[in-house]
Amino acid sequence: MQLGMGVRHGQGALIWARVQIGKICRAVPWQKGATARKKRQRHMTVDAGPTERRILRVLDHIHDHPAGDLSLDALADVAALSRFHWHRLFRAVTGETAAQAVRRIRLHRASVMLVQTAMTVDRVARAVGYDQTDSFARAFRDAFGTTPAAFRKRGELRPFNPSHPARRTVMHPVDIPHEPTRHLAALAHQGPYPEIGRAFQKLSAVMATRGLFADAGAMVAVFYDDPAATAPEALRSHAGFEMTAEAAIAPPLEVVTLAATRAAVLTYTGPYAGLPAAYDQLYGVWLPASGEAPADAPAFEVYLNSPMDTAPEALVTEIHLPLGSG
Repeated sequence: MQLGMGVRHGQGALIWARVQIGKICRAVPWQKGATARKKRQRHMTVDAGPTERRILRVLDHIHDHPAGDLSLDALADVAALSRFHWHRLFRAVTGETAAQAVRRIRLHRASVMLVQTAMTVDRVARAVGYDQTDSFARAFRDAFGTTPAAFRKRGELRPFNPSHPARRTVMHPVDIPHEPTRHLAALAHQGPYPEIGRAFQKLSAVMATRGLFADAGAMVAVFYDDPAATAPEALRSHAGFEMTAEAAIAPPLEVVTLAATRAAVLTYTGPYAGLPAAYDQLYGVWLPASGEAPADAPAFEVYLNSPMDTAPEALVTEIHLPLGSG
């Protein structure tokens, strides 16, 4: 399950949480056979298409407006892409978060200004988006190992240092089915993703006491934020079970509807510890090469079996990425 949306932070805790969910929920039967999992991958074009254009447009915007609003939401607007996916896509393609790119570009611009102009340090700081000179000085020292004044005195211009993400290939099958509408009986969770096990435990208890498991299907988790860009206490998610249309859902349960759509479905087989790399491959390798674009809807995971009765290397998880127009 994508506890933490596939990022590398706190993986030990995330793996623990996934195992706990497996312990409190019944084993989910296989939803697809081996034949479905072996479908031929969609042909990848050489032209990166909309993903490449979005990345370049955002990088141009950062370079052209270093003192402007370069928040995650603002850059998602420039990219014309849902914030559900923007940060993950940028990080997977470029090898750094949007915040890291903004900081690197701003400080490089500042280093050029310090050497090539007579602007005061205060003015340079403001010109690259730092309202407080002290904050600018600390960030500059972290990046260049010296103070702005000492850097200017040295008169050393350094070449721009772009990020270089590691070369990767898609190691897991990706299909593009047209998925039906899914209705989940769910409980919301706000807070660190590793703690979503509490929501799953409560959900399982309510469903058991109401006899709802007779109408339940796959176990599903929906994660709305990227921990690399959102404070842990503000992370939002839902723990849910897919339900039939006839199931009676009442508080504290809520109905979460995942709309019918085309979707990229990556089938990952193996220990949950490998899911972050699978997400990186989906967003950073498959999506740019496919010419597809994410829809304005969150990715979610469907669990086809359970760690309660399945060896780690045989666990099967589907990562669903809703697709929109290019």
